[in-house]
Amino acid sequence: MKQKVRKAVFPAAGLGTRFLPATKAVPKEMLALVDKPIIQYGVEEAIAAGIEEIIIVTSRGKSAIEDHFDTSFELEASLEKKGKTALLEIARYCASMAKIAYVRQSEARGLGHAVLMAKELVGDEPFAVLLPDDVIAGTVPCIKQMVEAYEDVQSSIIATQIVDGPAISAYGVLDGKAVEGKPKLFDVSGMVEKPKLEDAPSKNAIIGRYILTPAIFDKIENLTPGAGGELQLTDAIKGLLETEKVYGFSFEGIRHDAGDKLGMLQAMVDFALKRDDVGPGFRDYLKSLSL
Repeated sequence: MKQKVRKAVFPAAGLGTRFLPATKAVPKEMLALVDKPIIQYGVEEAIAAGIEEIIIVTSRGKSAIEDHFDTSFELEASLEKKGKTALLEIARYCASMAKIAYVRQSEARGLGHAVLMAKELVGDEPFAVLLPDDVIAGTVPCIKQMVEAYEDVQSSIIATQIVDGPAISAYGVLDGKAVEGKPKLFDVSGMVEKPKLEDAPSKNAIIGRYILTPAIFDKIENLTPGAGGELQLTDAIKGLLETEKVYGFSFEGIRHDAGDKLGMLQAMVDFALKRDDVGPGFRDYLKSLSL
């Protein structure tokens, strides 16, 4: 019987040091992209893919994430009293948009460890992983494209995009070959973490969207910790290759690295220009600049 992807895990326990001092007291996942925190874009993407349960892996100092997706009685009462119905609907939407559970990662031990923290909540079923830093805009949400592909192949899937030149050294890179008759799929035979340009096995860089089978948890638990005691998700996925198929997936859409200052600024421009409320005025402002 084919399994459906019903749950999504959001690792959100990192310190966000690249955005200091803004992230000294505010979780990086709560930094605003126009008027929404970046993690909300990912949650909305998951909901649009038919995901029924959201699992957010947090750590100390991340209570603002839980507050954002919770009811704010004082705020709602104030908006209702002032007759600000549009804003009231926005506030209520944040608290009702999804069924969300939280689990704490008590120490920073890598992305693989963060995913492992969700094991009990995920159970014995396939699940999605979305890294909030990667904000992807597309006509069809990226994770929805991947869910549809999973329903066909019933195997773990990693989002990938082509990266040319030396920039490939900032990514995990997939090795393998295209799947005949399925142009978006890439049959993975291996992967290399942040290779030199001349050592990269392909141009297929790993992006922060995954669909994983529950077998990944055993692979993470049996990993030998790396530098700093970290358990890396890519190492666990390499282990999966010993027992089951893993595919790369070339998604349609534009990906922004909102965990990087320049990437966040580029995302801000892209998303703002697409907005009906601020887009026209922002476009006029950009045209007025002497660059």
